Amino acid sequence: MEFVTGAYINQIGTAVPEHDVHQTFIGFVDNLLPERKDKLLFRRMVQRSGIEHRYSTLTPSENLEASADQEGLFQPGQFAGTAARMDRFETHAVDLAERAVEALKLGEELSSLTHLVVASCTGFTAPGLDQQLMERLDLDPSIERTMVGFMGCAAAVNALKVAHHIVRSEPSAKVLVVNLELCTLHLQETSDLEVILSALLFGDGCAASLLSAEPRGIALKDFRVATIPDTRDLITWRIGNAGFQMSLSGEVPQQIAKALRHEVTRNDDGGILRGQHKDDFDLWAVHAGGRTILDAVEQGLELQPEALRWSRGVLREFGNMSSATLMFVLDRMMQQAPPNSKGFGMAFGPGLVAETFRFDIAG
Repeated sequence: MEFVTGAYINQIGTAVPEHDVHQTFIGFVDNLLPERKDKLLFRRMVQRSGIEHRYSTLTPSENLEASADQEGLFQPGQFAGTAARMDRFETHAVDLAERAVEALKLGEELSSLTHLVVASCTGFTAPGLDQQLMERLDLDPSIERTMVGFMGCAAAVNALKVAHHIVRSEPSAKVLVVNLELCTLHLQETSDLEVILSALLFGDGCAASLLSAEPRGIALKDFRVATIPDTRDLITWRIGNAGFQMSLSGEVPQQIAKALRHEVTRNDDGGILRGQHKDDFDLWAVHAGGRTILDAVEQGLELQPEALRWSRGVLREFGNMSSATLMFVLDRMMQQAPPNSKGFGMAFGPGLVAETFRFDIAG
C-alpha cells in the first residue's frame, strides 16, 4: 500500500486591531433606529448576543452623531462608497496580516516557506494581499500563491483544505495560510433591524497558520462538505455601491439544527460524521458565527453545553471574524487540549454549506 503523508497545523498566530468598537457600534445604532420599539429590541438582542468585544481597524468616533469612526467613513446620510472602503482594505489589511504572521515567530523559517494561501471575503485588490505579504515579509518571490476569495465564513476550512492537499502531494512543503477579514468596513446605513443585527456580530481579525508534514500540532485527517437543500438565499454576500451587503436570514439556525439532526439520524459513511457517533469526538471546533448558530449546532447534534465552550469563548471576546474565527478556536484547542484528543471541525457559509473536517491533537 502506498504511504500518504499527512498534513499538520504546526502553529497558529492571531491578531486583532487595537480598537474595541463593540460599545461604539451599540451607541451608534441608537441614531440609526428611529422607532423606540426597534431600539428596545436591539438592546435586548445585544444582551443575548454572547458578545462582549469586537475589534476594528477604524478608530471609534468621539461624536457618534457626526460619524461612527474618526476617519468619517460612516457619517449619517453619507456612508462611504465601496471604492473608499476598498482603499482602506488595501492600506490596512497587510498590517494586521503581518502582525498575525509575526505571532508565529518563524524567524529564519520564513525564507523556507514554499506556499502561501490567503483567504478573505471582505476586500479585493490587485496586486492582492498575497503579493503585499510576500513583499512585506521578504518571502521568496517564487513562492506559490493561492487566493481563496468570497467564500464567507466557511473559507477557513477551504484554505486548510488547499494546504492539506499541497502537503500531501509535496511532503517537503511548508505552507503559510492567512485568514484576514476586515468585516467592520461593510457597515450599512439602514433602519432594517435584521441587517443591523447581522452587523452586530462582526469584527475584524486575522489568523496565520503554518502547515507541513512535521507531526506536531493538529493532524488534519479528512474533509467533507454538505449543502443544505433549499437554503441558497439564506446567507448572501454581495458587492454593492456602499460596501459589501450581507443578508443573513433568521431561518439559518433552524435549518442548521434540522440538517444536523438528520445527519445524526442517518449516521452512515456518506454523512458528515462518517458513520461515527458524536461521543467519538473530544473536541468540537465550530465556527463562532453567532450565539444562535452555536445553539443550533449544540441542539442538532445533542451536545453537552460545555462542548462548544471554545467557540463561545472566541465569540464573546472577538465576535464573528468571518473566515478567521475558526482558526482562533483551533488555536485555543492546540494550546489547551490534551494530546491525542480527537476533534471535529465545522463552519457554515453561503450556499448554505457546511464545511467539515476531522482532526487529532498530535501526541
